[in-house]
Amino acid sequence: MVTLGDDEIPSDGIVDEPFESALEERYLVYALSTITARSLPDLRDGLKPVHRRILWGMRQMRLDPGNAFKKCARITGDVMGKYHPHGNLALYDALVRLAQPFTLRYPLVEGQGNFGNIDGDGAAAERYTECRLTKTAMQLMDGLDEGTVDFVPTYNNEEEEPVVFPGLFPNLLANGASGIAVGMATSIPSHNAAEVIDAALELIDNPHVEHARLMELFRGPDFATGGLIVDSAEAISHAYETGRGSFRVRARFFATESKDEDDRAAGIERLGGGQYQLVVSEIPYMVQKGKLIEQIAQLIADRKLPILEDVRDESDEHVRIVFVPKSRNVDPELLKESLYKLTDLETRLSLNLNVLDASRTPMVMGLHELLTNWLAHQIDILQRRTRHRLRKIADRLELVAGYIIAFLNLDRVIEIIRTEDEPKPVMMAEFELTDRQAEAILNMRLRSLRKLEEMELRREHDALLAEQAELEKLLESPARQRTRLKRDLAALRKDYAEDTALGRRRTTIAEAAPTVEFSMDAMIEKEPVTVILSQRGWIRAAKGHLPLEQDWKFKEGDGPAFAVHAQTTDKLLLAADDGRFFTLGADKLPGARGFGEPIRNTLDIDAGAQIVALIVHKPGTQLLLASSVGRGFAAITDELLAETRKGRQVANLKDKARLAVARPIAPEHDHVAVVGENRKLVVFSLEELPVMARGQGVTLQRYRDGGLSDATTFTLEEGLSWEMGGDTGRTRTEKDIQMWKVARGAAGRLPPQGFPRDNRF
Repeated sequence: MVTLGDDEIPSDGIVDEPFESALEERYLVYALSTITARSLPDLRDGLKPVHRRILWGMRQMRLDPGNAFKKCARITGDVMGKYHPHGNLALYDALVRLAQPFTLRYPLVEGQGNFGNIDGDGAAAERYTECRLTKTAMQLMDGLDEGTVDFVPTYNNEEEEPVVFPGLFPNLLANGASGIAVGMATSIPSHNAAEVIDAALELIDNPHVEHARLMELFRGPDFATGGLIVDSAEAISHAYETGRGSFRVRARFFATESKDEDDRAAGIERLGGGQYQLVVSEIPYMVQKGKLIEQIAQLIADRKLPILEDVRDESDEHVRIVFVPKSRNVDPELLKESLYKLTDLETRLSLNLNVLDASRTPMVMGLHELLTNWLAHQIDILQRRTRHRLRKIADRLELVAGYIIAFLNLDRVIEIIRTEDEPKPVMMAEFELTDRQAEAILNMRLRSLRKLEEMELRREHDALLAEQAELEKLLESPARQRTRLKRDLAALRKDYAEDTALGRRRTTIAEAAPTVEFSMDAMIEKEPVTVILSQRGWIRAAKGHLPLEQDWKFKEGDGPAFAVHAQTTDKLLLAADDGRFFTLGADKLPGARGFGEPIRNTLDIDAGAQIVALIVHKPGTQLLLASSVGRGFAAITDELLAETRKGRQVANLKDKARLAVARPIAPEHDHVAVVGENRKLVVFSLEELPVMARGQGVTLQRYRDGGLSDATTFTLEEGLSWEMGGDTGRTRTEKDIQMWKVARGAAGRLPPQGFPRDNRF
């Protein structure tokens, strides 16, 4: 792109330039600004510019932990006017987050008033709230007056602000950060400060320490709201080695009021009579408790969590969410797993260690690289602080040397001051004093002219010389610098040790036990029901196992078709004569007080199809499937279950063929009996019947005219049985069936005497 000089810019200020290049240039400037000055934290102090400016402004207002609180409106106004020319609402929101103990692991601002809560309620207006800095914030800014960092002009060149904070507190990892820039993002969880310091100390001793050793000291995230991280140690270690990963964070079930220690740890409170309730004491980080309660209540209302009766929020200053199971028979672990799976009691938080290094370059770092860069920054701060102190010592030594000369020649100094019009040049010439020394002597108070003062000056002079020598040795020796940094870090660690309220680890890291396998069916309370399906396809379920032969009420023109005993936990298989199978949950059927509901409201059954079988699914059960043209096969019910309302096509039928038989095969059965419309009976071994998941099957019986009437399976030794018909309900058994036993696909012969005229077994 060609740039124009000042003398080449048109008078109207309009420059012709390709739109693409103009857009690229301007968007690149915006993107870089977003990355470096808004969204990504600085590796050295873990802060974004807005947070750094808020803390710097509060320090300038002397809002130390020992001073009085001041209105947040005054702080945001001051910061906005001097350092951060953006909206005051955005500034106040950033200030509020720095003060929320459920957001920041180690709050940098101490708030007074309503700063929001874990329910998701916002803070009060800035004119009502007050705040001041915390001890942690002061530690983060420690050394700002000691020449440790550079200062740059503010946006209007009226003030100065630090480029970075020099403090030793490891804020980046301790408090974490998150942000979305242009083309990149960062997500750093909070960690335990003592563990971060331990890992840093190990890295000072051994710069080439293995990552596995670091992870023994640095265990992983430590969130402000506690909870549990249930990933494996290997997964956590790999995330910190690469700088990218994620963590499964769960709520903590813990019942403080339980007397039994095991129940307390499991979050179980016994209520008597076998009843119990579960209690959650900590929820995952960044989950709003109010929305979590609403989410669970909606699941109960939608009957998506049928084993849960109620949820109550009994929280005060501590979180306490109570879950009441549907009955005492509900397994507590099953209820927990279902809550983890269906609600935000388990969330996944990402790790993306994308930060700005000392050169303001964004990059993703692993734990080792990140701590190495942070320690290099702290060594640089130590060196700059040492040089600044050496300059101060040199200045003070110059003055002290002048004071000592004055005391040694006190009478002459007084005489010069009394007699000379310009005593300063005379003193400088006679005693070889510098300008600063002469000026300091002339400004000295009369009360300082004590013998004791001379002794103190000599002691101070010796002490300064000793300190100067030590600091020079420190600057010359990298080993001494590392030792000094270790000593300072060890002193800082005492404020965040495991036995302190602030330093105690809040998040437990433990790999979760194998997940309890469950489905929604497992959460259904088991109750006996009697399922009734009418000829016109109206279905209902009566409570209990009632007599299947009893008279049921049907709509006019309708009548009984099928009635079976089942449990509410069972799945029902419905076979249509077009070869399609459908699945219904027995718990979802309407009650038996009315006529039920049309089954086609729930399932997409073809209008011309008829239901030929209603079967209670039992795992591993085989069905005999036979079509009207005499073809069939065996199918396992587990493979017939359909997840959608459209069902599953199982029997492939051609022309006008229909599915005529769908009948369970008992485990002890070993033979198949087939009877045709021509009243011919054929019997063959069950081994000749293939087991298939889908298809037309094989020929069971051959016909010249007509087709298949019925088919069944039986045990050859016990004989073939059929119902006699009528009101007697008697069954006849023919044991001598050898004469009908032939190979599969034969035409057969007439059945035994007394076989039903309707050709049905």
